[in-house]
Amino acid sequence: MTTTGSFVRVAAEDLVRFTAAVLTEAGLPADDARTVAGLMVEADLLGVDTHGVFRLTQYLDWLSAGAINKAPDIRVERRKGAVALVDGDNAMGHLVMKRCAEEAIAIAREFGIGWVGCHHGNHAGAAGIYAMMPVREGMIGLYGAVGPVRHMAPWGGITPFIGTNPLAIGVPAGARPPMLLDMATSTAAFGKIKVAADRGEAIPEGWAIGPDGLPLTDPTKMAGASLLPIGGAKGYGLALAIGLIAGTLNGAAFNGPKSSSPNDPSAASNTGQFICAIDLEAFGDPDVIRGEVDEVIDQMKSSPPRPGFEAVRIPGERSLALREANLADGVPVAAPLFAKLAKLAADKAVAPLTALG
Repeated sequence: MTTTGSFVRVAAEDLVRFTAAVLTEAGLPADDARTVAGLMVEADLLGVDTHGVFRLTQYLDWLSAGAINKAPDIRVERRKGAVALVDGDNAMGHLVMKRCAEEAIAIAREFGIGWVGCHHGNHAGAAGIYAMMPVREGMIGLYGAVGPVRHMAPWGGITPFIGTNPLAIGVPAGARPPMLLDMATSTAAFGKIKVAADRGEAIPEGWAIGPDGLPLTDPTKMAGASLLPIGGAKGYGLALAIGLIAGTLNGAAFNGPKSSSPNDPSAASNTGQFICAIDLEAFGDPDVIRGEVDEVIDQMKSSPPRPGFEAVRIPGERSLALREANLADGVPVAAPLFAKLAKLAADKAVAPLTALG
């Protein structure tokens, strides 16, 4: 068995196989289960382990309780020019967003830009996965989502009214890897709080405040607590704007049933998301544009690093490099999670994961 600290390495394909088998056993059609599993593991490959297979048991709870439709009719409900609205029919969020991304790319090929929003979706994993879908087609990708649970208070307040509403932007380059910005509008994504609690670790001061408005470092005491936004009032404003565009505009919930009943797995979330694909050809020669993106990246990286930094990094540089390394060496799975997945395999009569070694 190969371990690094408290991690066990597992081949990406084995992780997809296992996750798909468990989801199939839970009632998803085999093809859908394989699609969802692949997108979940993609988050782990990128190093966003808070949004990958770590979420499997949560999804299983939702599927078991009926919060997610196992046989959905995901469809385009409205279409006007370069804009479309998709009804996710309460499907697994990964399936809804894959359909939205495909629609946005197809529209962009026709109009130069495609904007697709959705309602009645669900948690779809890492935002960057969907921003990268247009990038792989030579387009710019822009993704945003409204979180179904209130994790963040408005700036200056203490009552959580807003989700961590993520934003991701992918820009294709030439010789350089693409730029990929993937960020929550809170200082830390709530998934990181859950991981810290799972590992018995404290969270840094500045991530959250308690119901009294004072700093909170114990991740097990998040009831009534609030995450803090990035950049203070600016992060709050950005979260609010994303929530209105991804949620309110699409007929989705700004903060859904899971906000009032976060521990009720049967509560449907009506999650809203949007994705925009921008075709470089609408603006000029794609090769020239990608070459100019390379020049900008080269300029950023030419800056001497300041004390405490090894080098200037481009957003997504570490994640995309990590993806290649994890494909080659295996995906690191935290030891406590590996143990949980082993128990899950036994409970579901599914072949367990094999640790590389």
